[in-house]
Amino acid sequence: MPSFRGTHLTKLWTQPAAGILFTIIFMCHKDDFNLTETAADVITDPKFTFPIANVTASVGREAFLTCVVQDLGSYKVAWLRVDTQTILTIQNHVITKNQRIGITNSEHKTWTMKIKDIKESDKGWYMCQINTDPMKSQMGYLDVVVPPDILDYPTSTDMVVREGSNVTLKCAATGSPEPTITWRRENGVPIELANGTEVLSVESVNLVLPRVKRQHMGAYLCIASNGVPPSVSKRITLIVHFPPMITVQNQLIGAVDGKGVTLECQSEAFPKSINYWTRERGDIVPPGGKYTSNVTEIGEYRSSMKLHINPLTQAEFGAYRCVAKNSLGDTDGTIKLYRIPPNAVNYVENSEGRYKDMMLGNELEDGFYDSAAISMHCQQHKLTLTTTISLFTILLVLSKVAIPLIDV
Repeated sequence: MPSFRGTHLTKLWTQPAAGILFTIIFMCHKDDFNLTETAADVITDPKFTFPIANVTASVGREAFLTCVVQDLGSYKVAWLRVDTQTILTIQNHVITKNQRIGITNSEHKTWTMKIKDIKESDKGWYMCQINTDPMKSQMGYLDVVVPPDILDYPTSTDMVVREGSNVTLKCAATGSPEPTITWRRENGVPIELANGTEVLSVESVNLVLPRVKRQHMGAYLCIASNGVPPSVSKRITLIVHFPPMITVQNQLIGAVDGKGVTLECQSEAFPKSINYWTRERGDIVPPGGKYTSNVTEIGEYRSSMKLHINPLTQAEFGAYRCVAKNSLGDTDGTIKLYRIPPNAVNYVENSEGRYKDMMLGNELEDGFYDSAAISMHCQQHKLTLTTTISLFTILLVLSKVAIPLIDV
């Protein structure tokens, strides 16, 4: 709140111009002002009962400044704007042309000036005067608070940058008191700072993102607040462009004639890439028939590419390339599809069946397992020593008895 220096800023009522003004006003309102003074009126000594309370009001609202006077007698009370030395009211009359100003009094003691539809320019000191000689006055301060407002300039708009660029997002706001700027990412995603740490919010006019990565892409919220509701925000979208990148989890896949198989690659690109499959010689895999391809978006810049082949024949075995292209470049990944002999699959299936028979069919009548039979079975199927020991460990847990070790 600004300070007011000097015992008397001005004595408007004693100045010539002001005196002429009062003369005119008094002549025009002679009956109202009742200028006839009595002896009792002359000897009154008015004084202020209470100091004027400072007032804080929001833009667009109303403000009331109250001046309480005791023993006013025939003296007059006026309200003035200190910084412009403007007379606003005298007694019950509004002198200023500002139609937002009003005056009321109660019992000729309490004089209340009302200001409607408060504007930021109304902020300042106001003086209540009594036209005694010398003049008596006291002042009160009207503080006008303004909710925050984000400026279109120089606040950043949506941005498109290349990966690795340095980016600064700016947010400018006005308000009284001065607003505080807070940055957040949409949906609660943390903000990654230059040192690698992640935070949920950053309090700063500028949000600096050096060497941006694709993970920085998304919507950022600039929030301005100063304790005067409502807070305001602006949404700024950061788009990061980068060439495609392909990731292949399984580069070597085995399959059997007559069966089906699915090949999968994952791509990252922005702008979004065009994805397709080719054979090792560069021929594009034709859609339809035994080939079915689809692309599933995983996030803003991630996609999953899948190629379904069913049924397989000898012609379908070989190398396949998943290709991704956008305006910044292209890349590919290779998957080798090889043939598994059917007898190898049968051997695996039969071995699993015999293993189950061995575990379930060699229990003796007394509840124990025939460890010698299991050992012989392992030797017949050329199981390793480690596998045999593992089987004994399982038997120990199941039977909860000690079984002598057998040389294998």
